[in-house]
Amino acid sequence: MANTYYQERAPAYQVGQTTPFKISRSKIELFTQCQRCFWLDARLKIKRPNGPPFRINSAIDELFKKEFDSYRVLGKPHPIMSDNQIKAVPFVHHDLDKWRHNFTGVQFVDPKSNLLVTGAVDDVWVDDEGNLIVVDYKATAKTSEVNIDSDWQKSYKRQMEVYQWLLRANGFGVSDTGYFVYTNARLDSDGFGDRLEFQTKLIPYTGDVSWVEPTLVKMKQCLESDVMPPVGQAAMGGDCDFCSYARSRTELTIKELQSVKSPKSKNK
Repeated sequence: MANTYYQERAPAYQVGQTTPFKISRSKIELFTQCQRCFWLDARLKIKRPNGPPFRINSAIDELFKKEFDSYRVLGKPHPIMSDNQIKAVPFVHHDLDKWRHNFTGVQFVDPKSNLLVTGAVDDVWVDDEGNLIVVDYKATAKTSEVNIDSDWQKSYKRQMEVYQWLLRANGFGVSDTGYFVYTNARLDSDGFGDRLEFQTKLIPYTGDVSWVEPTLVKMKQCLESDVMPPVGQAAMGGDCDFCSYARSRTELTIKELQSVKSPKSKNK
């Protein structure tokens, strides 16, 4: 089994370091969910166990990119943009491929925290006034219509807001309104037949980036502390699922070790 909980990746954060420390958009999300998990990851390189990769979702992302890129070449709006009366076209920029790459993304060193913030966007459009529009692709399969109203989908909104903040930090004019291109596999067919039919919906979202910079400052304070932070909360309420599991396992292990040790102590 692959060791996913402890990996030597980028160097751990060193207290007092003066070089910018790289923080991805996903690490910002991790911090908002559980500061303890973030601290263990950044300071000790103890990473949360990975779930299985969503290969179908990744394939849909790639197909969406190819589809919108074909209209980018033409300088024309995609039909979903025209159907929703969005006066914009896919944005052309020499760094777009880098912005989309997970290990580069859009980058900016925040001067207050000295954190190198990165985030890989799915797509960027530009409106008639020259403002950039952040676009994120999402895919699912459910019987009800897709939306972004659930508590656990707050992470989607924070994701878009980080991208908006990053592009603004790089000097671009960015629209407050971004869009989720959200596609849903229909489950009302009679059978599979080696085909899935999707229905795609464009969902607007007005972002608020005011939380980003204060959060980065708090992240830096967390990194500088030698005190392990308290347990965070799960997306649907309650303690962080990972910390709850770790606590329960540790308590059970200690109890088991004590029960094994006890008979030996009596024999002495």
